[in-house]
Amino acid sequence: MSTEFRVLITDKISDSGLEPLRGDSRFELIKIDDSSEPAFNEALPTVHGLIVRSATKVHAEMLEKATELRVVGRAGVGVDNIDLEAATARGVAVLNAPAGNTVSAAELTLALILSMVRRVVEADASVRRGEWARSRFKGAELRGRILGLVGAGRIGGEVAKRCRAFGMRVIAYDPYLTDERAEELRVERATLDEVIEGADILSLHVPLTDETRGMIDASALSRMKKGAFLVNVARGGVVDEAALATSLVEGHMGGAALDVYGNEPLEEGSLLRDAPNLVLTPHLGASTTEAQELVATEIGEAVRAALAEGDLTRALNAPAISGEALRALAPLFDLGRRLGRLGCALARGGLEGIEIRYAGESDEALRPLSAYVLMGLLENILGEDQVNFVSAAHMAQQRGIGVSRAQLTRHTDYTEFVEIVVKAERGDLRFAGALLGETHSRIVRIGDFHVDIVPAGTLIVLRNHDVPGVIGRVGTLLGDHQINIAEYHQARQAKGGDALAAVAVDGDVDAAVRAALLQLDEVSKAVVVRLG
Repeated sequence: MSTEFRVLITDKISDSGLEPLRGDSRFELIKIDDSSEPAFNEALPTVHGLIVRSATKVHAEMLEKATELRVVGRAGVGVDNIDLEAATARGVAVLNAPAGNTVSAAELTLALILSMVRRVVEADASVRRGEWARSRFKGAELRGRILGLVGAGRIGGEVAKRCRAFGMRVIAYDPYLTDERAEELRVERATLDEVIEGADILSLHVPLTDETRGMIDASALSRMKKGAFLVNVARGGVVDEAALATSLVEGHMGGAALDVYGNEPLEEGSLLRDAPNLVLTPHLGASTTEAQELVATEIGEAVRAALAEGDLTRALNAPAISGEALRALAPLFDLGRRLGRLGCALARGGLEGIEIRYAGESDEALRPLSAYVLMGLLENILGEDQVNFVSAAHMAQQRGIGVSRAQLTRHTDYTEFVEIVVKAERGDLRFAGALLGETHSRIVRIGDFHVDIVPAGTLIVLRNHDVPGVIGRVGTLLGDHQINIAEYHQARQAKGGDALAAVAVDGDVDAAVRAALLQLDEVSKAVVVRLG
C-alpha cells in the first residue's frame, strides 16, 4: 500500500508512543525535533498532519505555509500554543491528548506536597552549604491532615486517592461533582469557602476560565488557616502570585509549591523568586517518561483516525456538518450554546443529565444543536479549550451526564424553538429560547417564568419577592457600581409572590456586586451568567 499521509513531528515526541502511526503503512513520518530548523519549514508545505508539544507555536503564519495540512495534534492537554481561530479558518482540525498525563500530574502534586511539609528543598540546600541544622527543618506529617481539593476531576480524583493512602481526610469543592462520584472517590463535598478555610493543604485542579482566574486571591489566602499550604499544578492564572508572595513573606502561609505561572517562563522580576517557603518547578506536570509515551500514543491514535478514517471525535474545533449547513443554522447553534451556559450556571447541584428538545424547520439540526448546547454546558466545567462541537458529547459521557434529544412538533409561537431540561441533584430546571425571524435570538423561559431577553453579554438572574420598589433598588445598586442595564425583564406568577428578574448588563459583574445584590432584603438568589 502506498503512502497516503505525511505527518511532521516535532518537540521531541516519544518515539515509542508513535507506534499507532509507524504501524500503519499509509503514513510517512517526518521527525524534526526543533521547529526552528530550516528542514521544518521546508517540510511544512507538504504534510497532512503536524504533531507538537508546547515548544512549537502553531500560529497563523505557519498555517498559511502548511497548504496541505488537515490536522494538528497537541501531545498534551492545553492548546495555548495553537491558534485555534486561524486553524479553524483554514479548515485544520486541532486535536489534543487530555488523559495521558493524569497520573504524572497527580504524582507531581504529591511530590510537591511532601517537599513543602518536610521542607526538603531548604534542607538540601542547607546540607550542601556544609550545615547540619536539623532543628530548623522540623516538618509535619500528612496523616490526620485535611486536603482541600478545588476541582475533583480526572487529576484531582487521582490526588485524592493518593492522599487518602497517607491517612488524610479529603474535602472537595467541585460544583459539578455528584454524590455518587464523591462516594466513589471517598471525599466529602464542601463549598469553596469551606475548602479554603478548612484545608491544611489546598490543591488546585481547575481549568483557567473567567470564573477561576484569580480565584485564590489575597482574600482567599487570608481566610486559609495560619500555617496552611498551597499547591498548584493546574493553571498559573488561578493564583494571584503577588498576593501569595506577600502571604509567604508575612508568615501567614506555611508554604506553597507552584508548577505553573501566569507568565512562563517565570519572569526575572517575579516576587515569587524571593518568597520564602516556596517550591518552584518549571511546568513539569507531564514531564515523565511514561506520560510522554502515553500522550504520544494518544495523539498518534487520534491523528491516524482523523486522517485515515475521518474520525474527529477528539477535535477541539471541527464541526461535523457541511459548511453550508453550518452557515444556515449558525444562529440556532449560537442560541443553543448560550442556553447551555445558562443551564450550567443555574443548575442546582451536580449535573446528572440534560434533555434537548427542538421544534423547527430543519430535520438535521437536532444532533448538532445538542452538541452546541453541551459545549455551553461544559465550557465552565472543563475550560473552553477542552470542549467543542465534536468532543462535547464524549466529554459529557465521561462526566456521567446523560444526554437525550427530542424533536418536537412545530411551536405555535416561534419558527425555531429550543427547550432544555437540566437534570441535577437538587431538581430539574427547564428553560427555553427561540429565534425571532431567522437571526434574532431570545431567552423566553427560565424555570416556571416566561421572560423575553436577548442572550448576550452578562445576564443577572434574580429571584426576589414581588414587592413595590424592588426594580428601582436593583437598578440603583447596579448604577452605584457603574454597571449599565441593557434590558430588565421582571416576571411573576402571582401578585406579591415569588418573582424572577432577568437583567442583561454591559460588562462584567464581580463577586462583590453579586454579594451586594444578595444583601437586598427582597432578593433571595442572584446568579451571574456570562453568555458571551
